[in-house]
Amino acid sequence: MYQILTDSTADLPIEYLKEHDIGCIPISYILDDVTYGGDRELDWKEFYAMMRNEGKMPTTSQINPEEAKAYFEQYIGSNREILYLAFSSGLSGTCGNLRMAAEEIMEEHPEVKIRVVDSLAASMGEGLFVHKAVRMRDQGKSMEETAEWLEEHARNVVHVFTVDDLFHLYRGGRVSRTAAVLGTLASIKPKLHVDDEGHLILIGKVRGRKKSLSALVDYMEEKMGSWADENKEDCVFISHGDALEDAAYVRDLIKERFGFQNFLISHIGPTIGAHSGPGTIALFFMGESR
Repeated sequence: MYQILTDSTADLPIEYLKEHDIGCIPISYILDDVTYGGDRELDWKEFYAMMRNEGKMPTTSQINPEEAKAYFEQYIGSNREILYLAFSSGLSGTCGNLRMAAEEIMEEHPEVKIRVVDSLAASMGEGLFVHKAVRMRDQGKSMEETAEWLEEHARNVVHVFTVDDLFHLYRGGRVSRTAAVLGTLASIKPKLHVDDEGHLILIGKVRGRKKSLSALVDYMEEKMGSWADENKEDCVFISHGDALEDAAYVRDLIKERFGFQNFLISHIGPTIGAHSGPGTIALFFMGESR
């Protein structure tokens, strides 16, 4: 059986990773001149408290080829086939660096096969992508069968999310400073998604928090199409930036509207949360298109 690996931007709970034997390489971030990731971790609630209450602004970095190679080397002793599901190439250079490292490993160890698949996804969209791979592996599909299905259907993993504070999007260049100021004063909440190239895109604006959460479910209804049964039988993913009650509210709306019962809710980790900020709510499901 092949080994599935991913990175911390998938925002999958530790319990899920352990249960399904998924390796996870940490992507580091810097807060107050301290680098976190790997051996040094900051509790995620403390991370959001520092952003929310103290105005701290973290920065992030990508996995470089040397780090990626060292990570792969931890697994090649006991695994001849490795499937790595990577953070969107539209948001980071990590995927490209992983592919460089994989090529080097395979040149040095011809008996090893490493397949790096660009998820074109972020947060638990990447997590849902990993989840689909886990299901296929557990059903007995080969690494190549799984990788090919994932590459064919990557753009069927739909992301839609809203943020509570426009200034984090301003810092990331997604909205202008004027839009952030005026939007905050008018309680404007953006609706965003990840497009077919894996880029973060603003697709709408809603006035008020509750309406912005309902808009996520409206988008789900619009986009699911023939994948509705798949979402009902499998699992819908929801992630949050220290806003569990709002995540539960979205879950309950989906239950009421579609009758779905299976959900995985988890917090947005610091690497993604550094850009989205506290209060972010994100919904991930399978759909006809993004």
